[in-house]
Parts: sequence; structure tokens; C-alpha cells
Amino acid sequence: MKISIKSALVGLVLLAAPACAQPAPPLPEAPKLVLVRVERFAVLADLSTVTPDGDGVRMRSFQVAPEGFRAADNAYWGGWSWWRFDCAARTADRLDFVSVREGGAEGPATPDAAPAAAVGASGDAAALLTVACDPASVGEADADSLEEAVRVGRTALTARRR
Repeated sequence: MKISIKSALVGLVLLAAPACAQPAPPLPEAPKLVLVRVERFAVLADLSTVTPDGDGVRMRSFQVAPEGFRAADNAYWGGWSWWRFDCAARTADRLDFVSVREGGAEGPATPDAAPAAAVGASGDAAALLTVACDPASVGEADADSLEEAVRVGRTALTARRR
């Protein structure tokens, strides 16, 4: 049996993809982003994406970069990530990262192959797990658009530096 190079490459890509990767749930029309942590980056949880996933929950977050953040001569607002949390076991699994350039251009998604890990008492994963496992614990959304999330995050980052 002859196998083409293209078929072999497609097979390798499929083998390299995480076996448990599930497609992301459909995105809502408008995000409901709440600021959950401000350190080097500002992290917002997207309440509109909290979705049951087996014995856990999935949620998307947006990480806002400081004003003037650049990589490879490109200016970036930050990036989106899908997460999966096991609320009972207190584990978090960051599934991917999608960079967002200034102006809103996204992509591509880069899968995060690291396995789920225990969540400590602090850090981005802890803040996001709290929201994902108990969305009612947070108030109203701080932003309902990507542009507003960047504004909210950068304002928080500037205030933290003072």
C-alpha cells in the first residue's frame, strides 16, 4: 500500500493532537468579562462561556498585556485561553492560547499540551477556578467587548504600578 507524504503528515498531526481535546463550545454574541486578577497581566474571566464539561466546567479567559507590549515587532492587546476546571478536585487545565494583536486580529490557536494540575491558593488558575466553579460569586461584568476588556485591564495594570 502506497501512502502519500500529505497523508502521512496529516496522520502525524492527528497523532500529535491531544487525545482528549474537545472542540470549544460555540462563542456567545458578546462576552461578559469580569476582572479577576492583576499582576504582570490583567486576567478577565468570560462568564458567558462557563459551560459544564463532564465532571468539570470549561471557561474562556482573556489576558490583557500592558500598554506598549510588543513581540516580534507586533503590538499585542493580549490573548484568549480556553480552560477546563475540575471543581471537586481543584485542578485546572489551560487548553490553548490565541494571541490578539492591537486592533483585534486573532490567532492562530496554540494548544497547551501540559496536563491538568492542582490549583494553589493564588494565581491566575485559582482566580479563574473560583469564577468557573461559582459564577454567581462575582458581580456584574466589567466589560462586554474585547476593546472594553483591554481598557479595563490596562487601567487596572496602570493603577497597580502606582
